[in-house]
Amino acid sequence: MADFTTPASNASFVREGTFPVKAAIVLALATLADWLFYGQGIGISAAIFAVAVASGSLLTNLATLNRKQVLPAGALLLVALFPAIEEFNVASLTFMVLALGVGLLLTTNRDRHGLGERAAALCDLYLVGPFRFFRDAIGAFNLPALKTGFAVWFIPIVLGGIFVFLLVSANPLLEKWISLLNLGNTASYVSLGRVLFWTVALSIVWPFIHVRWSGTRKMPAGMAEAAALAQGIPSGQHDFFGVATILRSLILFNLLFAVQTVLDVAYLWGNATLPADISYASYAHRGAYPLIVTALLAAGFVLVAMRPGGPAEQSRGIRPLVYLWVAQNVLLVMSSILRLDLYVQIYLLTWWRVAAFIWMVLVELGLVLIVARIVLNRSNDWLIRANLITLTATLYACSLINFAAIIADYNVSHSREAVGKGVWIDMNYLFSLGPQALPAIDRAIALRGFDPTLVSRRGCLVEQQVKATAWRSWSFRSWRLQRALGAQPKSTTTG
Repeated sequence: MADFTTPASNASFVREGTFPVKAAIVLALATLADWLFYGQGIGISAAIFAVAVASGSLLTNLATLNRKQVLPAGALLLVALFPAIEEFNVASLTFMVLALGVGLLLTTNRDRHGLGERAAALCDLYLVGPFRFFRDAIGAFNLPALKTGFAVWFIPIVLGGIFVFLLVSANPLLEKWISLLNLGNTASYVSLGRVLFWTVALSIVWPFIHVRWSGTRKMPAGMAEAAALAQGIPSGQHDFFGVATILRSLILFNLLFAVQTVLDVAYLWGNATLPADISYASYAHRGAYPLIVTALLAAGFVLVAMRPGGPAEQSRGIRPLVYLWVAQNVLLVMSSILRLDLYVQIYLLTWWRVAAFIWMVLVELGLVLIVARIVLNRSNDWLIRANLITLTATLYACSLINFAAIIADYNVSHSREAVGKGVWIDMNYLFSLGPQALPAIDRAIALRGFDPTLVSRRGCLVEQQVKATAWRSWSFRSWRLQRALGAQPKSTTTG
């Protein structure tokens, strides 16, 4: 796992001749990222950048490389790049990011063998590793006082800024208040977007170039205390995620989330009157997905801050703040579910909206499990197993549910043709759902009136369903559909 402690040997290593080389490579990669991504569409450029990062990591870590794993890691990355080359989207990006992390773990860390250890190492690489760039950069100038103060305040300020951005993007009221500050004059002198882009690019690339995994041996609490005092560092503050940093972060984050919580309680749940220039629909529908991203980042911070054996785990002052913040995130996810439900009531269901509902429920359960791990004093392995069991049970349940029929039936039942309000039935989308949508399609044809084109398209779906009744392609779901279609009156389908 990525280690934020900076022993003398590591600090001197950073300051020695290897640091300028690594810094030059990181700057080159950030320049490449600027050329490939800033203000540009993303496609094959993502695959090119991934190869560049992997090559830079390979070049700077030759001395500690596990050469037996280089070929498997390279093959893994190559396979993961195919989806990004085919089409860049969230799924292909996920495969690419995971392949880079797993490849780095295989080639530079020989001490991680269990699934839990490897998963924890990857979490630290992606959630904690980016912050190491700033600490190492300051450490290179040998300014311990500045380093300590920077470490204590950097995470609260940076993560607080990210949370502010996400909350503002999800809430038109907050966006309106921010716009009243009139920050346009400042932005005209400095390209804040580009500065932020370079900051993110440097911090993301740095863990792959300057690789540090924490050792598997744990120092006893008494020895860690003595070592911290010997270095003149207060107990619990020698770590980048020490008590002081976590305490400041949680206080700031709770205050930021309290603003969103109060606004949601007042306007989303309480139906309070909004300003004249903001509609209730825009407030309710806009923030479902940004708030879920916010909750995921919050969960990642809690996992890192409250890691087993960490300085904050036993702190009586930090635990209540963690519980309060997780409770606010649970309410945040519930608000996201309500927002999406209100959106579906107007614009009806789709596969992606059903998936979003399921994903939000999983995030909610994940937050509850994080609290359970802290309260029950369980390990991260327990948390991983619990989440895997939850995910497996959810996927198993989903495999038994006829979502196509549910979506089609809901869309027809809540359409303008059926209830006199909302949107019209999207017949093209109904037909794209396949034969399982046939009962709903028959109802839609009856509501819209006889249309030869729709009846012809329905006949194509019926042919698909008839083929599915052959014994080789038989399924219980198709059999039930065939019985339902056979029980329908003929006039429903012939007009």
